[in-house]
Amino acid sequence: MTHSPENPQAKIIVRDLTMAYDSFVVMRDLNFEVAEKDIFIIMGGSGCGKSTLLRHLIGLLEPTQGSVFYENENFTAASLEERVKFIRRFGVMYQSGALWSSLTLAENIAMPLEEYTDLAPKAIRDLVSYKLSLVGLSGYEDYYPAQISGGMNKRAGIARAMALDPDILFLDEPGAGLDPLSSRRLDDLILRLRDSLGSTVVIVTHELSSIFAIANNSIFLDTATRTQGAVGNPTELRDHSENPAVRLFLRRGEESEPPSIPMS
Repeated sequence: MTHSPENPQAKIIVRDLTMAYDSFVVMRDLNFEVAEKDIFIIMGGSGCGKSTLLRHLIGLLEPTQGSVFYENENFTAASLEERVKFIRRFGVMYQSGALWSSLTLAENIAMPLEEYTDLAPKAIRDLVSYKLSLVGLSGYEDYYPAQISGGMNKRAGIARAMALDPDILFLDEPGAGLDPLSSRRLDDLILRLRDSLGSTVVIVTHELSSIFAIANNSIFLDTATRTQGAVGNPTELRDHSENPAVRLFLRRGEESEPPSIPMS
């Protein structure tokens, strides 16, 4: 496979990536890096291509041009057999949680373990219980998704994404539809998982509270220019970015100072 010419220490390197559907360009010339143990946010307004970028990163969509590298290996140019080796190291939680409604939480989390490992049934049961305990769902093994709250479903989705001990977790809008308290608990969970398991986490979100609470790195996708508007720590971008679109996105909801009224 082709090696990346730059920064072999990075966990993920994206170079000159253009995403398009036929002749319609979603985003062009994306260049960024994700370091090991980063909590990296893909952010931007609705319809900017956040989830599309995530799908390119995990190989569900092919770029029009450019490449994605994992630890200095070209994932984009890899053969199917080589890609499968990469994908086994990914854990993915889609926006809805994507749990099978006809299966219990334990059965949902056991599925990848049964399919991709040779573990005995008892070992799988023990691992499933451990993964559920990591996300605060001990004792819920026999519950069905419809029997628990939205926030608990999101946590169960993360538990399933972690089933195979992935190096990298990809989470698509994990806080979508949650109340502020549940969203904050989910943020705390993501931080704990990163710190305890050493995972690198890539998250699609537009939730400012989550962005500032957990992210140390990010990319802003600008719908006006159809390319990246900025890359870096979101707090620093909010305070110092020279791009007005980035500042507007990260400062939305802030009260502006009232205009001064000259004395007559």
